[in-house]
Amino acid sequence: MNPPEEIAPAELAALLEDDPTVQLVDVRETWEAELAAIPGAMVLPLGRLPELTDALDPDRPIVTYCHHGIRSAQAAQYLLANGFDDVRHLAGGIDAWAVEVDPELRRY
Repeated sequence: MNPPEEIAPAELAALLEDDPTVQLVDVRETWEAELAAIPGAMVLPLGRLPELTDALDPDRPIVTYCHHGIRSAQAAQYLLANGFDDVRHLAGGIDAWAVEVDPELRRY
């Protein structure tokens, strides 16, 4: 299986403005999401993703993100392997998002 496709922070910002059906999935732990998050994201921690996939609509696009992009790539790979077709992950994670899109966002 090919690695999941990445989406750059600026591309994601444009996508979120243009497509209200995008499901933004934060796969970090809850405490991390409380430090900094992209508005509108669902928090589905990577370790619990198998039990939480019912929260996702397989007919809508999904973008996963984490702190730097490692866990979100794993999450995207898991979703692709489990019947989700339109899945990408945020390159560089929320850290890159804070640098490139939302400089007011707390970095940790």
